[in-house]
Amino acid sequence: MKVQKSEMEHKTQEKIAVVNDLSGCGRCSLTVALPVISALGLQCCPLPTAILSNHTGYPSFFFDDYTDRMPEYIARWKALGFRFDGILTGFLGSAAQIGIVEQFIRDFRQAPQQSDGPDRRAVVVIDPVMGDHGRAYSTFTPELCGRMKQLAALADVLTPNVTEACILTDTPWQPHFTRAELDRLLGRLASLCRGRIVITGADAGSFLYNIVFDPAAGESLYLKKKRVAAERSGTGDLFASIVAANVVKGLSLGEAVRRAADFTSLCLIETERLHTPATDGVTFEPLLKKLLRA
Repeated sequence: MKVQKSEMEHKTQEKIAVVNDLSGCGRCSLTVALPVISALGLQCCPLPTAILSNHTGYPSFFFDDYTDRMPEYIARWKALGFRFDGILTGFLGSAAQIGIVEQFIRDFRQAPQQSDGPDRRAVVVIDPVMGDHGRAYSTFTPELCGRMKQLAALADVLTPNVTEACILTDTPWQPHFTRAELDRLLGRLASLCRGRIVITGADAGSFLYNIVFDPAAGESLYLKKKRVAAERSGTGDLFASIVAANVVKGLSLGEAVRRAADFTSLCLIETERLHTPATDGVTFEPLLKKLLRA
């Protein structure tokens, strides 16, 4: 029987399962991942960890913890035989959620079979959202940090910022690291995670470094980017979504990081131009066409 083209496209379109919370307002987490991954031509399949009316940077918010619902949600996916080409994890608020996600990765790591080749593993991208500017978030207890180390060990691509890299490796944080110190930090991360690593946002004065490490090559790539504006909520979600989508599409990690950094910078400039309130996150919607063209 001849298969219609639209059916073939549906079967071969890559899918990424994104584990994160859904905040209705504020541009972060799933409300960033859904449009960005979709614009890059992949199907974004959310696995919500919590439902919020808006992110917690606002004076008040509604919060519905989804931890108890996650196992049954995942069980439906499993029963229906859903498979994914990529898995992207973001903020996880409890040890129970980390345990659920660990099992989810083990169950769904095998990607769909390709018509012209053997089965292949889904690319697991773990963004260990734990803290920033030298401090862990208030929700991250020592127990939770320990569980995040276990989850990080499952990553094919690990994307901590400098603070998170320090937490994961028990390294004292400092506002500025030399390249030699960053290389040692990468080495400690490599002993925790056998996958590829990206340390994001390393301070270099008026510039930032995104550092890409591939253990297979044994080399680190320092990608320098001019600092264009202050960080905002959702910046990390934007960056991780672009990296995950492009790696699943087959781009090198270095190129995926370059594209993520370039687009994030464009969005921060646009956000400043429009005087977007800080609580509203990064204005990226008007620029999605540029992301797609890239």
